[in-house]
Amino acid sequence: MIQMQKVHGSQNQFFLLDQTQLEKPLTDPELVNLARQLTDRRTNFLDGADGLLVISESSHPDALGRMQVINADGSFASMCGNGLRTVGRYLAEKYHKTSFKVETDQADLAVTCQPDWAENVKAVGVEISPISFKAKDLPFNNLGTDELIDQNVPAFDDDLTFTAVAVPNPHLISLVSADVLHSDFLKTLGAALNRPNPYFPDGVNVSLAQVIDSDHLFVRTYERGVGFTNACGTGMSAASLVFALTQPQEHAFERLLTVTNPGGFVQTKVHQTDDSYWVELIGNATVMAEIEVDEGELHQPFLSFSDFSVTPTKEDEAYQAFIAKKAN
Repeated sequence: MIQMQKVHGSQNQFFLLDQTQLEKPLTDPELVNLARQLTDRRTNFLDGADGLLVISESSHPDALGRMQVINADGSFASMCGNGLRTVGRYLAEKYHKTSFKVETDQADLAVTCQPDWAENVKAVGVEISPISFKAKDLPFNNLGTDELIDQNVPAFDDDLTFTAVAVPNPHLISLVSADVLHSDFLKTLGAALNRPNPYFPDGVNVSLAQVIDSDHLFVRTYERGVGFTNACGTGMSAASLVFALTQPQEHAFERLLTVTNPGGFVQTKVHQTDDSYWVELIGNATVMAEIEVDEGELHQPFLSFSDFSVTPTKEDEAYQAFIAKKAN
């Protein structure tokens, strides 16, 4: 029998699989099949999820493990900030470490255990990098520029400005009013740019950010491969970077920001070193349930969820109570 988890960061929900437990690790097609079935909300197994987080051994000497992210549609994501926090917590508890690095597709990223936000509300900080504005790194085409930073794009909207940034997964960010944030604009643009289109051939995460005050943003994201999500860690990080870049320089960086979202909130801090940037993302890493299943079941083309043993935790209740208290 092996152990899995149902986890969330800011209600961005995942199943977590540690492949180092397996006698025979799953192949990529098997992982995609597992991700699609586990996350499918129609099966009603723990209400589905936004993706599958896969942990394996890393060959990098400074990394405690390797993380892969598989979206609900079976596509692989290069990075997931909310997911990395939950993977970081898992590895911290497995290896009794509080500071380490995790290998991702683009870079080895720093993870630090933070003081608990409340009883049974664990918090973890993670590095979001590398960051690029180059068209080839997103990629994007037909926008008349090699870098799109706080610029108007009439093809998207006549009035709003947009920034395209890879963190390292691709994001399109716009700072907007409350009226635009709560309109159908995000659904319309997000859906258009995540089906065949002349601008983002691989699709793009689209986020709208409302500036609440000088230290507070609210962000909604239409996530590539997922659709609307309660929270997108890299999206909130990218929005924080765009916010910092559009503020007076003396107020832009090294400040702790609060970023709220439909699933709760995170804290971010934007750092600049010479001409490069990285974002520190701090938020909850909640284990919703512990799951036990025979390894052989994971290799089957069709899962029998009746063979999965589930033990719920009290952590999500604690998180919800914490968020409700913060909102009052």
